[in-house]
Amino acid sequence: MTLAPTHDGPPAAALGGVPGVAARGTLAEAELSAIDAYWRAANFLSVGQIYLRGNPLLREPLVLDHVKPRLLGHWGTTPGLNFVYAHMNRAIRAHDLNAMFIAGPGHGGPGVVANTYLEGTYSEVYPEIGRDVAGLTRLFTQFSYPGGIPSHAAPETPGSIHEGGELGYALVHAYGAAFDNPDLFVCCVVGDGEAETGALAASWHSNKFLNPARDGAVLPILHLNGYKIAGPTVLARIGDDDLTALLRGYGHEPFFVSGDDPATMHALMAVTLDEVVAEIRHIQADARERRVVDRPRWPMIVLRSPKGWTGPKVVDGKPTEGSWRSHQVPLAGLAEHPAHLALLEAWLRSYRPDELFDADGALVPELAALAPVGERRMGANPHANGGLLLRDLVMPDFRAYAVDVPAPGAVDGEATRVLGTMLRDVMRLNADARNFRVVGPDETSSNRLDALFEVTDRTSEAVILAGDEHVSRDGRVMEVLSEHLCQGWLEGYLLTGRHGLFSCYEAFIHIVDSMFNQHAKWLKTTRRISWRAPIASLNYLLTSHVWRQDHNGASHQDPGFLDHVVNKKADVVRVYLPPDANTLLAVADHCLRSRHYVNVIVAGKQPAPQWLGIDAAAAHCARGLGVWDWASNDGGADPDVVLACCGDVPTMETLAAVDLLRTHVPGLAMRVVNVVDLMTLQPEREHPHGVSDEEFDALFTRDRPIVFAFHGYPWLIHRLTYRRTNHGSLHVRGFKEEGTTTTPFDMTVLNDVDRFHLALDVLERVPRLRGDAAADAAAAHCRARLDEHHAYIRAHGDDLPEVRDWRWPAGAID
Repeated sequence: MTLAPTHDGPPAAALGGVPGVAARGTLAEAELSAIDAYWRAANFLSVGQIYLRGNPLLREPLVLDHVKPRLLGHWGTTPGLNFVYAHMNRAIRAHDLNAMFIAGPGHGGPGVVANTYLEGTYSEVYPEIGRDVAGLTRLFTQFSYPGGIPSHAAPETPGSIHEGGELGYALVHAYGAAFDNPDLFVCCVVGDGEAETGALAASWHSNKFLNPARDGAVLPILHLNGYKIAGPTVLARIGDDDLTALLRGYGHEPFFVSGDDPATMHALMAVTLDEVVAEIRHIQADARERRVVDRPRWPMIVLRSPKGWTGPKVVDGKPTEGSWRSHQVPLAGLAEHPAHLALLEAWLRSYRPDELFDADGALVPELAALAPVGERRMGANPHANGGLLLRDLVMPDFRAYAVDVPAPGAVDGEATRVLGTMLRDVMRLNADARNFRVVGPDETSSNRLDALFEVTDRTSEAVILAGDEHVSRDGRVMEVLSEHLCQGWLEGYLLTGRHGLFSCYEAFIHIVDSMFNQHAKWLKTTRRISWRAPIASLNYLLTSHVWRQDHNGASHQDPGFLDHVVNKKADVVRVYLPPDANTLLAVADHCLRSRHYVNVIVAGKQPAPQWLGIDAAAAHCARGLGVWDWASNDGGADPDVVLACCGDVPTMETLAAVDLLRTHVPGLAMRVVNVVDLMTLQPEREHPHGVSDEEFDALFTRDRPIVFAFHGYPWLIHRLTYRRTNHGSLHVRGFKEEGTTTTPFDMTVLNDVDRFHLALDVLERVPRLRGDAAADAAAAHCRARLDEHHAYIRAHGDDLPEVRDWRWPAGAID
């Protein structure tokens, strides 16, 4: 059969004069015609997904019953994505590429689904959607339909590691996938609307971290179709000279593929892609074989094509193809506008489906042969299902790094510095596998993880000066002052089957709130997709936290990321607040071994009392919460009051309050409950880590007052415990948005979570202490000490020595 191009156009033998493209030969016309036919098939399937639920190959006249009652989806970006995918298929076969496809334009789902269906991957993972008329009907009907699939390249789409529902992260995900994957070629289409986001603008700098000797390659394809939802895009309107200067400034060599005539565009894209692949391989050979260390200028492609290319040119007298009007559904209201139904049928038939699919509804063999085979298909690349490639980290015994704690509070330690020694050895033990990275915004040293630099460096492909410390081209710590890049790199790295840790100041992790959202949704969705294998957990270490940001002030004081995280599904999120170094070691060991979670660890970096020996710490973390008998004096009977604590500073203040109360009200029976795993506070029916109502009541009692000192905002504890029996007796102290540049202890005083306010809370809430002389004297003492504190810090600029140097009294409570 003859597979003629959709439109006639000028011959494509000489393509000089286009920026980035010299005069070159081109492919044989028959091969270009076949690529055009494959592209037509993808476009046809994409339009069909948006509109049809019956008559998938138009083997009878189109009527309204064949069309979905609600038309959802986005056409405008899709033909460009199909164009790139078709040409990547040819390049994979011609150059034996191990390639992935990342679709940045958020609503390009129809195109990615269409192409994975054409190559056969879709029917392999979803056998009910076969390569026949019945399968096509199901393929079309399910798109943006109840019980079906979303309109993005969602987790349900084979080959996808990038959902695209929120714009800005495609390129950073592509680089995350390429790190430590030397044979991987990541084709990343960046939409020009997406290119306006801050995250994407920063992502161009990722090439300064891509080592051509050890990493894979990323081919960015900036797709300029000119329009967003209702207006023009910035980069499409600045002119080629400015755009070239911008992209070269980012470190790329742009190759332009521009036009609207399919025949010319196919020829130009084919030769450009061949040249780009050759240049990438030359760069890699320079680094790997000839030991060239100069930072290369990586090639990229700028694809200019009309928005809604090959779609309706005019609808209701208004331009559509090449206009923002083609962004979503160009032809709507088909029941009210019968002419639109006729236009839809003409549009679908313009792709000549009878040439593309056989009598059974399968893609004709001549076109099916154009797709790569096996794992060379981009939809079947195992890197896009990273759990298939995941290997366990080689982990040291966390007990080997333990702080010796001869008695509770007897020694001080810096929790994150201790953790750094363990991370150092995790990095060392997995050096050959090259499957573990630590990312963070220039805070590895600040967060006391310096021990990592004993075995690796910060990585950079930019200029390295003689005075730089711990910076090299082969480092495995990735630092950049963009939390977006840190998060995106790590997500791409994890989704392609590796492990990592994101260390960040607590207040500024909020910058990636929405990225966390998307990753958590991905994990939640993939739990029910049988063919997707679990990946390594996304591990956050939040330090330099709210209670020790007294020196930086209010801008650095915000523990609210925990509230945001807890909103997500219980089978995805885990939150840990270890009170000292040994509990941090136990928690970190667990998190680095875990799968398919988001683990949030909050731990301080400043010197602080250490409470538990390593065996006790491991047992406490395994339970998630428990009574600290050594700090309690209730003798196992119902206490007068429960003092609960969660977080390192709240734990210290709680214990200081216990010490104070024991001294001033010696007959008071107190129970201290420490919470490491925040999610244990939820009922077991709501979270897998939640404790039963019976266990909760045994810890917190059914009717005694509870004074709870919490690291974050108090109402989060109420949210987690509101169904518990004794919730009405629960009084929570935590951060209440009072902060400034002050002293460490004053931060707790400003928020009423200090030892004196906690003691006052106890004295006010234990019924039998009302009118008790010792209790009244203790309350007066607390108020006096608070007054003294206020005066002292203003006079001396430091905390009271008795506060600053407080220690848990040895042998105070058996």
